[in-house]
Amino acid sequence: QVQLVESGGGLVQPGGSLRLSCVASGSIASIDVMAWHRQAPGKQRELVASISSPGTTYYVESVKGRFTISRDNAKNTVYLQMNSLRPEDTAVYYCYAFISTLTPPRYWGQGTQVTVSS
Repeated sequence: QVQLVESGGGLVQPGGSLRLSCVASGSIASIDVMAWHRQAPGKQRELVASISSPGTTYYVESVKGRFTISRDNAKNTVYLQMNSLRPEDTAVYYCYAFISTLTPPRYWGQGTQVTVSS
């Protein structure tokens, strides 16, 4: 019904930058909320950042000032610009979409690996 496809992960040195992208496709009129979650080995999945359709954003404290979430509603795409990356940012990053007009309303991408290491 709805597919989310992430891209942009990879290996980067501490202090480096990466930009993640996620494109949603399918029977979509509009997406209420798009977000990025991450899951590190042995840890629970956590919400990193979210953005509503009008553009209201949320960031987990650990990424404030370093990560920026944005979206292109016309392209059903969400981005995560990650700067000043740290080893503790290493995780699989998952794209998420909440679409209130669909049943079910919640959708996840397959995940993209981000590794921060020297």
